[in-house]
Amino acid sequence: MNFRQLDLNLLRVLAAIHRTGSVTAAGKALSLSQSATSSALARLRGHLGDELFVRTPGGLKPTRVCERIAPEVTELLQRLESTMSVHEAFDPARSEVHWKTSLSDLGEMMFMPPLAAALREQAPRARLSNVAVAAEDLAGALEAREIDFAIGILNPRHRGIRADLLFREHYVAMSSGGWRPSAGRASGRLTPEQLASAPLVVASPTATFHGSVEKMLVRLNLSDRIVLRARHFGALPDLALSTDLLTIVPQMYADNLSRRHDMRVWELPHDSSPDYEVRLVWHSSTANDPAQMWIREQVHRLFRR
Repeated sequence: MNFRQLDLNLLRVLAAIHRTGSVTAAGKALSLSQSATSSALARLRGHLGDELFVRTPGGLKPTRVCERIAPEVTELLQRLESTMSVHEAFDPARSEVHWKTSLSDLGEMMFMPPLAAALREQAPRARLSNVAVAAEDLAGALEAREIDFAIGILNPRHRGIRADLLFREHYVAMSSGGWRPSAGRASGRLTPEQLASAPLVVASPTATFHGSVEKMLVRLNLSDRIVLRARHFGALPDLALSTDLLTIVPQMYADNLSRRHDMRVWELPHDSSPDYEVRLVWHSSTANDPAQMWIREQVHRLFRR
């Protein structure tokens, strides 16, 4: 192989296909068409004299040669990108950077508006996109630079992943303004009996916040009190306002809702809602990237407490 004739972009394609196991997914991650990605793979095979990936019923499987070189190629690309970015001055007012994050639907409602306001004021040419990434795929997406950061109840334990604690939070109950417990005296905190007698509406456990609500209800033996499940947290206010149902949401979200709707916040019984930790998660390969450092600083400034 003549290394001088090797296009660096071909190595990016190799790393992306190895990461995703798919030509289509790799092309999407690199903003390339499927035909362009397939062409790049063909050129790589010619350069290296190896198939690199073979088709199986489960998708593309790397050859032994590919398994040997792909991790090193990925690491070298990350180091090169980090090295080059250190020498680039970052001017948020002029930058056209496109940041990609991964937030649940609740995270999108709580974190995107303040971030968007900060960007419009300080980095008006920049863009921010929320990309759907499953929790189990988060570390790989960060490593492959498919996303730049994520915020949520996250603590992925993978090499190279950094997790900055932003704040600790707990859950509260919310109802329409006129709702009252069916038993006992109404106060600012529900008793175990009052919570156990209330019909509940929750969001389905498809993201980090959703799953932690369900786990809490299982621990309290209250799963059978769920009479309605919605797909998104955003549906809960209207459902609670139009019914006698109680819903359980993070305190931060409850404070936001109570300012905009005729809704009442109820503290949950003592020891029923342990604190959980919300983190900013990112990859160490971007530690010295000026643009990534800047957006992380904004996240810390807006949400760390």
